[in-house]
Amino acid sequence: MRFLDHAPPFLFFTGKGGVGKTSLSCATAIRLARQGKKVLLVSTDPASSVGQVFSQTIGNTITVIATVPGLSALEIDPQLAAQQYRERIVGPVRGQLPDSVVMSIEEQLSGACTTEIAAFDEFTALLTDTALVAAYDHIIFDTAPTGHTIRLLQLPGAWSSFIEANPGGASCLGPLSGLDKQRRQYADAVTALSDPNRTRLILVSRAQKTTLDEVARTHQELAAIGLARQYLAINGVLPEREARHDVLAAAIYRHEQGAIASMPSVLRDLPIDYLPLKAANLVGVEALSSLFSDGDEAAPLPVGVIADSVDLPRLSGLVDEIAKSGHGLVMMMGKGGVGKTTLAAAVAVALAKRGLPVHLTTSDPAAHLTDTLSGSLDNLDVSRIDPQAEIARYRQHVLDTKGKDLDAQGRAMLEEDLRSPCTEEIVVFQAFSHIIREAGKKFVVMDTAPTGHTLLLLDATGAFHREASRHIDPLLHHTTPMMRLQDPERTKVLIVTLAETTPVLEAAQLQDELRRAGIEPWAWLINNSLFATATSSPLLKQRAAFELAQIEAVRNRHAKRVALVPMQAEEPVGIDRLLKLVEPQSVLDFAGATRPSLT
Repeated sequence: MRFLDHAPPFLFFTGKGGVGKTSLSCATAIRLARQGKKVLLVSTDPASSVGQVFSQTIGNTITVIATVPGLSALEIDPQLAAQQYRERIVGPVRGQLPDSVVMSIEEQLSGACTTEIAAFDEFTALLTDTALVAAYDHIIFDTAPTGHTIRLLQLPGAWSSFIEANPGGASCLGPLSGLDKQRRQYADAVTALSDPNRTRLILVSRAQKTTLDEVARTHQELAAIGLARQYLAINGVLPEREARHDVLAAAIYRHEQGAIASMPSVLRDLPIDYLPLKAANLVGVEALSSLFSDGDEAAPLPVGVIADSVDLPRLSGLVDEIAKSGHGLVMMMGKGGVGKTTLAAAVAVALAKRGLPVHLTTSDPAAHLTDTLSGSLDNLDVSRIDPQAEIARYRQHVLDTKGKDLDAQGRAMLEEDLRSPCTEEIVVFQAFSHIIREAGKKFVVMDTAPTGHTLLLLDATGAFHREASRHIDPLLHHTTPMMRLQDPERTKVLIVTLAETTPVLEAAQLQDELRRAGIEPWAWLINNSLFATATSSPLLKQRAAFELAQIEAVRNRHAKRVALVPMQAEEPVGIDRLLKLVEPQSVLDFAGATRPSLT
């Protein structure tokens, strides 16, 4: 592996959920520890599976891994970090300031933006702790800081007086107000991250066009702030030999090789490693040790697997139930790369085909609904919330109103704050609120941005609801956007996942976040299931068998309703193929026969 050659002290693995960051970071830690190095593995993933991988409890303290001499691990808890971060800011003023002021500060620090900054605060402390750094040859991070977060930390520091003079300022000022004491720490951390002799960033991807496009954006974002020395690891590539077995395997191989051949040019110049798809789940030291090998170690099928059928409804049944109300908001939520855009388009097309008026929209800047639809349909309108256009409009409005009476210094600080990525949270919320109102007259099917951005949106919606409720006479009838989201008669949230450990864990965490906001998910969709096919590829059959545990976990522990969507041999683009996702006539047996559809 090229990214392992002459490894520096710090290794960061970054990429969207489900691409294999945890597997690669754990395998790297094992490899280096077995070379006699002292290694610390740090996870900042809120749904960390590092403990599962090593079959031991880790948590928020440095823990020795019993099965790998020389290896220790730490799981940073973002929620705990955020709680401690809030208390560090609020604690000194509690009892010193009026309760209303303290409550206002706590409100500013209640969002996902604070959680992200607090987690960054935790691992920058690791980067700059000289005693800790000296104690280990390598510190490996399972998920790297995003350019979004580092950009926040580079904003000017004289905010306190500005906040006092402008209490209605943009949302990031609150979370950032506690950074002054750590400013030197952050500066040292950014310096360490930018030094290729100390830090190596490994971008982890799958051989998929959308995933590679996202990795390219991450590469450019990080390079723009000085983190230019990066490596690319394309994980889970189907071996050519599997393409000889059936139509599905051949189609997967063709699509992957096409995505690799057409990857964005900014990635081509990076050092690239290709890791083959493995049959078994990469859990346990020995399984992880095989990750960097080219061999395909056979894994026995799980005991008790029945490959002929699984008792789950198909998507058409859920669409029929949704259609009964005649209108409402349908929201597709989940982590990036699970197929939200495709399934949102499929549901919208299926509703429109039933003669119902439908507005299909997205809050995901990377989503391309028109490309997915590749055509038009009666009763179906398509739009997107364009964050950049909304941001430009909002910035100008704020400068024309709040900025008109500021002096040059105050206006410059306001302009700097409006360049903060968190401004997007505000403007997308405003557009989102308009869409929610529209769902009272027709179906609005919304493809949301990946989980983190969606939680920011919900935070903004909740903050507006609480603020509005404080100022509106409780005897007066009023309905806020959050109240509409909390009403199951008006809104149906569909959580999209894959039948894999990390996507299911992250989907479960998203569900917990929604429930804390008073929003009860209506159904789960398990997308791209190999178990729902009859592939004859030996490797894909093995992976299909391992899906069963996650399918059962969703059905028995997480979801009130669930549908299984089979992996397609052809990319689901265009009206006809989208309809087949919802109402397949049969599940294709890729050896050449067919079997009945899932019921």
